[in-house]
This record gives sequence, structure tokens and C-alpha cells, in this order.
Amino acid sequence: MAEAIWLCLAALCAVAGMGWLALSLEVHWRQVVGRDAVLCGGVAVRLRRAGGLALVLCAVCCFIADRPSMAVLVWWMLLAGAGLLIAQVLAWRAHWLRPLAFPARG
Repeated sequence: MAEAIWLCLAALCAVAGMGWLALSLEVHWRQVVGRDAVLCGGVAVRLRRAGGLALVLCAVCCFIADRPSMAVLVWWMLLAGAGLLIAQVLAWRAHWLRPLAFPARG
């Protein structure tokens, strides 16, 4: 039971991390926030840091849930699945990623 919770947290971290990394690019930022929105350098750096941290947390959750040989496999599969999910959301419903823009504020 505890493993399932850790794996769900890992999946959430993977999706959030990939979303933040995608939002750190100008074209995706405008796609999600608005055509007139400008992505300044500081915001892009914060989004990249948040994305990297989320992917590291994803790996940590995987290692807590499983033995190392299986955790690495699960982590890579979560990264691939999260990347595909974010790509599909950006293609069809980019506005769904608007809640992920909060690290850029403030």
C-alpha cells in the first residue's frame, strides 16, 4: 500500500516537472499564459529549477517505493510517460497547464 502512494507521488512529480520544463520555453509559455506574455530570464530559470527539482523528487519517490534496479526502470518510464502526456496536453489543451505557471509568479 505504501509503495502505491510513493509511486503516485512520483508520477505527480514527473508530470509537474515535465510541465515546468516545457513552460520554461518561450513558445510553450505563450501557448499557456497568452500570446502577449513575455517570458523573462528569471522566470525561465525558476521554472527550470522547479522542473529539475520535481524530477529529482520523482526519482527519490521511486527509490523509496522499490529496490534500486526496479526504481530506475520505473523512473525512466514515468519520465517518458510524463513527457508524452505534457506534449499531448500542449497540443490540444494547453490552458490546462496554467496552474503550473505559479512558480513564475512572485
